Amino acid sequence: MKIYSAVAFLLVFCFLSCETEVNTDDKMTNKDVGSKDLSSNPLLQKSTLPYGAPDFSKIRNQHFEPAIMEGIRIKRERLKEIVESEEAPTFENTIVALEKSGHQLSKVTNVFSALTGAHTNDTLQDLNQKLAPQLSELNDEVYLNEKLFERIQELNNKKDELGLDAESKKLLEEYHKKFVIAGAELKSEDKEKLKAINSKLASLSAEFGKTLLAATNEGALIIEDKAKLKGLSESTLASLKTDDGNYRIPIQNTTQQPTLASLDNRDTRKMVFENAWMRADGSENDTKDLVIEIAHKRAEKAKLLGFDTYADWSLQTTMIQNKENVREFFDGLIPAGVVKAQKESEMIEEMMHSEGQEGQLEPWDWNYYAEMVRKAKYDLDEDEIKPYFEMMSVLENGVFYAAEKLYGITYKKREDIPVYHDDVLVYELFEEDGSQLGLFYADFYSRESKRGGAWMSNFVDQSHLYDTRPVIYNVCNYPKPAEGEPTLLSFDNAITMFHEFGHALHGFFADQKYPTLSGTNVARDFVEFPSQFNENWATHPDILKNYAKHYETGEVIPSALLDKIKAAGTFNQGYGITENLAASNLDFEWHTISANQEIKDANQFEKDALNKHGLDKVHAVKPRYRSTYFSHIFAGGYGAGYYSYLWTEMLHHDAYVWFENNGGLTRENGQRFRDMVLSVGNTLEYDALYKDWSGRDPQIAPMIKARGLE
Repeated sequence: MKIYSAVAFLLVFCFLSCETEVNTDDKMTNKDVGSKDLSSNPLLQKSTLPYGAPDFSKIRNQHFEPAIMEGIRIKRERLKEIVESEEAPTFENTIVALEKSGHQLSKVTNVFSALTGAHTNDTLQDLNQKLAPQLSELNDEVYLNEKLFERIQELNNKKDELGLDAESKKLLEEYHKKFVIAGAELKSEDKEKLKAINSKLASLSAEFGKTLLAATNEGALIIEDKAKLKGLSESTLASLKTDDGNYRIPIQNTTQQPTLASLDNRDTRKMVFENAWMRADGSENDTKDLVIEIAHKRAEKAKLLGFDTYADWSLQTTMIQNKENVREFFDGLIPAGVVKAQKESEMIEEMMHSEGQEGQLEPWDWNYYAEMVRKAKYDLDEDEIKPYFEMMSVLENGVFYAAEKLYGITYKKREDIPVYHDDVLVYELFEEDGSQLGLFYADFYSRESKRGGAWMSNFVDQSHLYDTRPVIYNVCNYPKPAEGEPTLLSFDNAITMFHEFGHALHGFFADQKYPTLSGTNVARDFVEFPSQFNENWATHPDILKNYAKHYETGEVIPSALLDKIKAAGTFNQGYGITENLAASNLDFEWHTISANQEIKDANQFEKDALNKHGLDKVHAVKPRYRSTYFSHIFAGGYGAGYYSYLWTEMLHHDAYVWFENNGGLTRENGQRFRDMVLSVGNTLEYDALYKDWSGRDPQIAPMIKARGLE
């Protein structure tokens, strides 16, 4: 998942006992840091570290609020200078000045965003919730400013006469479009209504994220009797053991949980599943009312802006363009996905009965018996695979190696760069000619201070305007092994690492003057394309043999085991696509309600939404996310946009066909993909960009084939 690092991150993201040594301990006092002295605030000083990376050896919790407020003050001052200028509007004194106005604020919020997502605490969460409406207000001060819009409108009307280069013209067009979409053409009284709605939405999203983090942490299952955990490996048991001798199974952000594939005890599996399923439903951290209010406020916003639904408003700048195209896309996948899921369900239930378990296949049974089917049908055991996917080998000999083969990228580990947590790794990346590319931070292990999922974002954005190279981080949630044990990844987790580094490459290869257009600042249904495409190299034979080596013997993963993995590639794909479609449709149903539609019961709404499109036909297949813990859409930037994961999956399968037809994994093909796709940011129209690179429009057939839905 991509996390945007724009100034307005708090408007769309609410990130989920920090340690003193990493300088985010909320027990520190202001007297320790002199937080009110702006001249000594490290967030406001120019970093002396390579690439302008944040100096986490100096940053404390209490530095953030004064630094953010100073960034807000500077931005307001710059905006005032623009709108009160007596000079006629020019590209430089209006558009470039606007682009520069939030530079200081962005530098600070980039760091704040990282910590509130990956290593938060009570102080940061409270500050996040406090600042959300203030940043919403600031956003409105920009996009609902009549004088500012008048200047932009005047420039846009004569854009072809200004002699602008292509990127500058695109920046002007993007700003004009953003202002119109944000409501710049509304009447004054409606702008005031919109400001109130935006402020409320910012607060609600922040509250949802904070509540969900608490629900997820408190949803962990505590087991006293080790016998109830039979089936888990000794290394897994060691990682779950608590100081008091019990075992704590943490809850991940998705509906299904990793331990469900291994736990022999059905009652334990049921408890794990139900803790995940009910984490924010009926507990003291219930989010149902928040879900309804967010959805309704978004519908109100859309109506005020002249649209029937929030989806209509939200999809204006996307590659898919409108909700009718989204619906058509879904309808082309649901029947085949459900049919395949039903066949899988029957096969898995048959295995369950053959093992002596009577009754209906339940959601907490699926992964457990699916593993038995996988072993029986493909002779494939996840525990047999893991020893070949040691985490550091996946990163350095797999992810980095693929980047070298395709793009000429090399790396060097940096031990001298301060980090926000001891688990974080830092690498410097270099171009093929040895020139500097940027800094890469890898934060892989799960912890209570980190929200669920995986994502990428920037500490420092690429920009020729500021002569800055990218400083990028990837965050995952791999279970941390017991002390001294190797980190052995599941095959899916190895794929996730390739996925997130695909986002990173999109950011590293950015080559834009203006930050607004740089790197991953693209439509959400395009931003997942480079990341999903990068997953393909995880299973490429030349890459696999370089990184998939047994952590003890060094033996390359046997070809027979690889053949099993490939043969099993379409197994359980009915489940995978149906749980995704169920979540995507839930998102879409919540965001296609009208402003006057009353919803009293979030659970009933969810039930009806799934039934409406036949996504409840297979009893044991539940949505990848329930509404109550769907942080992508209620605390993130994917409202009415979760479909983008499936949409970009179509793009990446189609793109890989192009590689296969043109020589495959070659340096020449990698450079072409970099030059024509990864490095262009938001400077071209997405349809044209893809067609120029591939020679045709994307086709869905490769995705259908890859999923085994034919």
